[in-house]
Amino acid sequence: MPRADYYILPDTEPESRAAFLCRLCEKILGLGMRVFISTEHETAARQLDQQLWTARPQSFVPHALLNGQPDSPIEIGWGDQLPDHREVFVNLSARLPDAAFDFERIVEVVIQTPDVLAATRDNYARCRDRGLELHRTDMRHRS
Repeated sequence: MPRADYYILPDTEPESRAAFLCRLCEKILGLGMRVFISTEHETAARQLDQQLWTARPQSFVPHALLNGQPDSPIEIGWGDQLPDHREVFVNLSARLPDAAFDFERIVEVVIQTPDVLAATRDNYARCRDRGLELHRTDMRHRS
């Protein structure tokens, strides 16, 4: 059954999404799955590309912009771009695109800003209405 995972961070800074996403991608790669990260636009994709290179100096998260490097286990795209696989779809756009529902797993990383919270609530409702198995990890109360 397809599933959607929501990771709720206590932070308001967009950079915290990239740092958390770096750690999450390492775990997903460890499971042998490929990842596609969808952003709103090319500028956001390029910025995330740079952030993933520097988010954790002690780690290596192999990634590339979509169509930039063949066979990268993590690809970053924007707009309507889609990878060849349908494994893990990480949504960093406001609205979850319909194409995301073709993937085995949808991931949202939530920060505490009004626009992200509102968009995530809508996306969560759409996943629930489509019958996806929903998982929520609230990081706000962890020490």
